[in-house]
Parts: sequence; C-alpha cells; structure tokens
Amino acid sequence: MAMNLSSSSRRSRRARRAAMAEINVTPLVDVMLVLLIIFMVTVTLPAVGVPLELPESRANAVEETPDQVTISIDAQGRIYIENEAIAAGALPDALAALDRGGTGELPTIVLRGDRSLDYGRVMAVMGELGRAGFTSISLVTDGSVTPP
Repeated sequence: MAMNLSSSSRRSRRARRAAMAEINVTPLVDVMLVLLIIFMVTVTLPAVGVPLELPESRANAVEETPDQVTISIDAQGRIYIENEAIAAGALPDALAALDRGGTGELPTIVLRGDRSLDYGRVMAVMGELGRAGFTSISLVTDGSVTPP
C-alpha cells in the first residue's frame, strides 16, 4: 500500500510540471495588437500644430522626409517655423539659424499657407526662402476631387 501512495504522488508531481511547461500566448498577442493599433493611430496624426485652412489641389502627394522644415503662414499673415511663431521682420534671421546638418546641405522646405492669404504674402515668404538659399520648396494643399 505504501508503494501505491508513492507512485500516485509521483504522477501528481509530473502532472503539475507538465501544466507549467505550456505558455499561453493569447495575452501577449492581445497586447501586441493593441500596441500596433496605438502606433498606427499616432503615426498618422499631423506633425504640425498650426491650424490652417489649406487651399485645394489635385496634385499628387509628396513624400515626407525626416530633415524637412515646415513653414506655415496663418490667415493673419503670421509666420511659423514648425510650431514656433516668428516675430515680424525676423524671418531672414530665423532662416539663417536653421540647422543645415553636418553636410551643410539645406533641408527641404514645406510651405503651408492659409487659403485666405494674399498671394503677395506667400510670394514674399518664398522670396525670403530663395534669398536664404532654400531652393527645394514644397507647397502643401488639401486634396480635391474636382478639377479647377
């Protein structure tokens, strides 16, 4: 009888060890899917926080690069480099202070202008960009489905 007790205790130890050897990956998959969804939502958020009403265009989308600099002009004509407002008349100094990288190459400028702006105001900013040596300028618009 003592032998039966010892063999049954051995079986129960083996059964406990076998159950511990299995890993349940379902919670891991759930967490990874939630992280993936969060990542996908945050990546698609707009990077620039200056609220503008952009003009419409049927132009093809331009590829974003990490070294580009966004310049925005709001409806009142205030100029922003990324999210920082530039004082009136200080645009040439702000453009000279832009980081040109280790190679000395000028970054691509992405120009966003409110649709209610005077054409002359946008051209004045583009003229200052040209004077500062920035020759690669992309104009940002909203998509449109109807031709002009």
